[in-house]
Amino acid sequence: MFDISALDLARMQFAFTVSFHIIFPAFSIGLASFLAVLEGLWLLKKDDTYMQVFNYWKVIFAVGFGMGVVSGIVMAYQFGTNWSVFSDKAGPVIGPLMGYEVMSAFFLEAGFLGVMLFGQKRVGPRLHFFATLMVAAGTLFSAFWILSVNSWMQTPTGHTINAAGQFVPDVWFNVIFNPSFPYRFVHMVLAAYLTTAFVVGAVGAFHLLKDKTNKNARLMFSMAMWMAAIVTPIQMVAGDQQGLNTLEHQPAKIAAIEGHYNNVTGAPLVLFGIPDNETGELLYSIEIPRLGSLILTHTWDGELQGLNAFPKEDWPNTFLIFWSFRIMVGMGVIMLIVGLWSLMRRFQERLYDDPWLARAAVAVGPAGFVAVLCGWITTEAGRQPWTIYGLLRTAESASPLNGVEVGGTLLAFIVVYFTLFGTGVYYMLKLMAKPPLIGTEDQTTSFKRASGMTGAPSTLDRLDN
Repeated sequence: MFDISALDLARMQFAFTVSFHIIFPAFSIGLASFLAVLEGLWLLKKDDTYMQVFNYWKVIFAVGFGMGVVSGIVMAYQFGTNWSVFSDKAGPVIGPLMGYEVMSAFFLEAGFLGVMLFGQKRVGPRLHFFATLMVAAGTLFSAFWILSVNSWMQTPTGHTINAAGQFVPDVWFNVIFNPSFPYRFVHMVLAAYLTTAFVVGAVGAFHLLKDKTNKNARLMFSMAMWMAAIVTPIQMVAGDQQGLNTLEHQPAKIAAIEGHYNNVTGAPLVLFGIPDNETGELLYSIEIPRLGSLILTHTWDGELQGLNAFPKEDWPNTFLIFWSFRIMVGMGVIMLIVGLWSLMRRFQERLYDDPWLARAAVAVGPAGFVAVLCGWITTEAGRQPWTIYGLLRTAESASPLNGVEVGGTLLAFIVVYFTLFGTGVYYMLKLMAKPPLIGTEDQTTSFKRASGMTGAPSTLDRLDN
């Protein structure tokens, strides 16, 4: 198939499915916590505005959560179809961790999701709030276990390798809390919160541009901009700490990200350039002297290794991760600017009166998703050519399939994913385009109005009454 190997097609298929999948959990993690905060503030302040905004977003959460579950299940099947050798060798470690994720996270989410969506009139406000908290906790537990699995693949510890070449857990604590896990978990959760904040902020700003007196839209926008202003700087600090951890455990990845081919003392910060692995040069580079060493070693004269310090067969796709990292950072800078802009307008008591700020918030709405995708590309492509860093190569992990078989399933995934999830995203955008209604309606009425449903009583009516 166009001289592309089965291995390349398998990698493309996994990259395609995980790219679709990651945007939904990133949104669900942040939105579940946002819903919990809204309901908690409603109980505390007795202001119906919080519950009206809660009812508006919980329908959108349900749609996104469902698509995240479906895309995650499909992605997991590929471990058995396209990566059976990896599954066999890493199964004693990966299998239990994935099982813990199902038992402690998915069961918690699924068990309380129905109560959160339809049980408010049946169980009372405090028990309903508890259900919302459990759904939010479930999303965080899910992130915990998935990041533990992925981080172990980046920095494997706590295992031994038996005679059959399998990775067998030796010290479970060291497997779970491997060297990169704390940094990556914090970075990912903060990324999820920022992703959600900018979506909520974009929706609030969109409706403020139509009616700046809509108090529900004002609440969305205000809470989102607080999150943007406070969490974006914290995320940058967390990203810096993860960078230092990566430098310690995966220096070749850092060399590729920075575009350094030779060891350099007092390394510059490379803003832009074109990495060329064939010639071993960074072409047309724009640099700030010594700033790279200051950021990565916290000294002006720190030494950084270049890619030439490592065997060429161990180099990652330098061009890809060089640019994905810069796009991620660029999105972070834009989010910081919008957050600080909103903070200035808030202190001037003009948060809702600046149409350019609202337009900027709408434009930056997808920035979190772009940053998350580029961050995962940097992390996963930067780990190559290894599935388990330094121990098991990607080429040794694939199933013995031919290109036609893998290519056929890849094409099927492309068609089905764009159809199914494209429809789901369109429906979520349609819900967001409906103005946040002001009134004392229940969640069923809110859902029906937001989705344009009318007519006879539905299953939702019977569930909620």
